[in-house]
Amino acid sequence: MENLPFPDQFQQFHHVHGTNVRLDATRTQATRVESFANGVCFSQDPLGPGEIFLVEIEEKELGWCGHLRIGLTARDPLTLDRVPEYSLPDLMDMGASWVVAITRNHNRVVEEPVVPQLGDEVEGEFAGGHRLGDGREDPGRRPPRLGRGNIEEELINPKPKMFFTDSHLHIEKVQIPMDKLVGRSRPGRFSHILDDLYKTNALPPTARRSRIGVLYVPKGQGRADMHVVINGEDMGAVAKNIMTLQPLYAVVDVYSATKQVRIVQVEYGFSSLQTLCRKCIQKNIVHRMALDWLELPERLKHYCKYE
Repeated sequence: MENLPFPDQFQQFHHVHGTNVRLDATRTQATRVESFANGVCFSQDPLGPGEIFLVEIEEKELGWCGHLRIGLTARDPLTLDRVPEYSLPDLMDMGASWVVAITRNHNRVVEEPVVPQLGDEVEGEFAGGHRLGDGREDPGRRPPRLGRGNIEEELINPKPKMFFTDSHLHIEKVQIPMDKLVGRSRPGRFSHILDDLYKTNALPPTARRSRIGVLYVPKGQGRADMHVVINGEDMGAVAKNIMTLQPLYAVVDVYSATKQVRIVQVEYGFSSLQTLCRKCIQKNIVHRMALDWLELPERLKHYCKYE
């Protein structure tokens, strides 16, 4: 594991934000109070290499087209004359910013072969030689093959992923604890069905309780790749060749159908005994509601259900 140069710190939103944003007293929850725009937020502090800025979608608003946008910027929020109305394209057009729009489908990077040309190296280029995440579908691109067999069947019935048993998400040399990366359904009558959707990542990335994060992975020589993580899965390097000579702040645009988000604090140290016990119990149950059948203290049952 790469030794990360930052300690665990309490992440907050910056007090500089869009005119339609309201922060709670802890500055960990951002709500767009009107319209569909002017919802741009920044992290309070610059991110360290490999440090993820993770948010959970708490509220949606019907009637709008578009969803959360997320990325990085080398612009200190305090230096902005005004916060742009949109992160995409306004903030990106100011330069030194890289933002992608989260869509219901097609968030994963599809790498395309690029023939290198002399002088082609561009700072902050988007993966695959084209701009990703602008909210538009590309009808000419076929979805990636997930394995052998019928591609349509693979897309409908992806291979289940047992995230309960995976302790970390690995992105090159960076390791991020999985404990907080994947949201959970609220325990109830049908939560065992919903949990299967979380396990297979079939829950739409734009849905309530979906968790989305951004980080950058150093590549050497003062450059890095930007990665987006959705419900515990790395979508790939959505922007490459980003200069890291200046501090990089996280950008979260509470845009359109996304109404409210909350920061999820991620701990990078050794897992506590509580967490290890929870993982051990979860590995041996069918679904969370089966915890009710175990002879355990109620508080421990709630903890294992992520309540």
